[in-house]
Amino acid sequence: MPDAHRKLFERELNTVPAAREVRDLAAEAKAANGEASEALRMTLAARLAHVAFLAPDRVGEIYDALAEGWIGEPVEAAPIPTLDEAPLSASAGLWDTYWGIVEDGVVGKLDALSVTQRTADLGGEHSPEFVERVVRMSFTYEGVEEVSKWPLPRRLDLEELGACPENSVGRLFYHVIVDNSFDLEVLDRDAIGLAKLPSPLDYLNTRMLQAHDLWHLVGGYETTSLHEVAISAFQMSQFGHNYSAQFLAVTATIAAQGPGFGYPILMDTITSAWVHGRHTPPMITIDWESVWTGTLEEVRAQFGITAYERPYPANLVEMAQAAA
Repeated sequence: MPDAHRKLFERELNTVPAAREVRDLAAEAKAANGEASEALRMTLAARLAHVAFLAPDRVGEIYDALAEGWIGEPVEAAPIPTLDEAPLSASAGLWDTYWGIVEDGVVGKLDALSVTQRTADLGGEHSPEFVERVVRMSFTYEGVEEVSKWPLPRRLDLEELGACPENSVGRLFYHVIVDNSFDLEVLDRDAIGLAKLPSPLDYLNTRMLQAHDLWHLVGGYETTSLHEVAISAFQMSQFGHNYSAQFLAVTATIAAQGPGFGYPILMDTITSAWVHGRHTPPMITIDWESVWTGTLEEVRAQFGITAYERPYPANLVEMAQAAA
C-alpha cells in the first residue's frame, strides 16, 4: 500500500491545481465527516505539496480556497497576488527525501525536533530558480518590502529577557524558553546558512526562527503537537513562509495515510489558523525588542492581534498518545 500511496501522490503532484477544484475537494472531504477516502486525502495533500515545492507563489490562493471549501465561507481578506507563472520542476532526489520523512511519520518515528530539521533540510534540494521564485513571492505579502530593508536581527539574549518585569512579554517569553528547555533560536542560524540567503529570505527566516516561540505566545498558540501545525498555517498566511508550506504538505501526506476520523482535526486546525493569520496584521514588522516590557494584553492591543480561537484542546495529540 505505501507504494500505491506514493504513485497516487506523484501522479496528482503534477496536476496544476485550480482554486475552485481545491475548494470543491476540501468541501467534499469535510462533508465526509471523518470518512474521506485515502485517495481524496492524498489528492489534497498533493495539491498542497504542489504549491509548497513547485508553485510557491500560489500558496495564498490555494490555502484561501482550501479554507473556503472546508469552512464553508470565503476568507474575508484581500487576495494574495500570484506571479502567474508556470510550475517549476523538482529533482527526484527531493521527492525521495520528502517521502522518507513521510514514511517515518506514518510509523511514528518523528518527534518535533527531527521533523523540523528534516523538513528544513529539504531546502538543500531546491534549485536556484525555486529560491528566486520564493524571493519574488515574498514581496506579495504585506510588510515584507519594509523588513527587506532592515539589517539581520541581532541574537536574542536570555538574560535580557529574564530581567524584564513579571507578566511582561519579555519575561513570559523567557519562561517559554527556560521552562520547556527550548533553544532560544530553535536552530543555529550559521549552521544552516541563513545569512547566505538572498534578501528578504535572510531576514524573514532568521527572524522567524528566533521569534517562532514568541509568536506562539503572542498569537495564543501553545507549544504542543497540534499547535505546531496551527502556528505553521499562521506563519504561512502572514508572509508566505515556505518552510511552513513544506511542513504542512508533509503533515497532510502523513495524515492521508492515517485513520480517517483524525483528518477533520487536522483540517480544522490548518484552516482556522490560516484564517487567523489572514485576519492578523503582519507580525513580521514588529520590533519585538522595543516591546519586551509591555504586558501581553498591551502588545496585542498595540498591534491589533487577537488570540487564536482553538477548535480543540491544544494538547489533544498528547492526550491521545497517553490514552493509547
